[in-house]
Amino acid sequence: MADLATTDDLEDRLGRTLSTAEAARAPALLVDASAAIRNYTRQMFTAFTGDTVRLRPVGTVLRLPQRPVTAVNSVTAIGWAGIPNLLLPVGFWGWDGIDQVEIAPFNSDVWLNLPTVELAGDLPDTYEVNYDHGDATVPDDVIAVCCGAVLRVLLSPSLVEGMSSERIGAYSYQMSQQVNGGTAGVTVRLSEMDKDMLSRYRRKVTTVQVGL
Repeated sequence: MADLATTDDLEDRLGRTLSTAEAARAPALLVDASAAIRNYTRQMFTAFTGDTVRLRPVGTVLRLPQRPVTAVNSVTAIGWAGIPNLLLPVGFWGWDGIDQVEIAPFNSDVWLNLPTVELAGDLPDTYEVNYDHGDATVPDDVIAVCCGAVLRVLLSPSLVEGMSSERIGAYSYQMSQQVNGGTAGVTVRLSEMDKDMLSRYRRKVTTVQVGL
């Protein structure tokens, strides 16, 4: 999966070319920052075609976890009516054009392609949705957070996390500090300001996702 920012993005913010030492560390730090952002937001920020997810509905609604949704290709009922995988015709589900798929109420006797299937009164409790999602380009604010998290580590005056000063005999050295004190060290972490910037992408309520 592609990183959410590039070394060019880092250099644009620094206003200079990365040094040899910085360039050697930057790729791994970009991987770490991208993973931290995706873990916090639960969003990929990358375009996917034909991604498959299994979901449990809330009522008759399936809320797709990744945004933006660009297409819903198919909906399959899993392990229901004696059929392991029952592909639902488009007329039995509808996409709201944003991130929800609504399943139409089933009659007790519904024609689904070939033979007539006798259905119980309840809807299936698990569906598999094949859909396309993701951004064509990473949003600017996500790139900014990714670069900021990397640069805090890359430009840290000490590899010891949290250190703000050191003393050797009569010699004392005060290092630059982060807002919350200390230095970044070698670990990429999201600050509270980063999380505030990313909060609009972080979904707090969604349909339960089950393993494929």
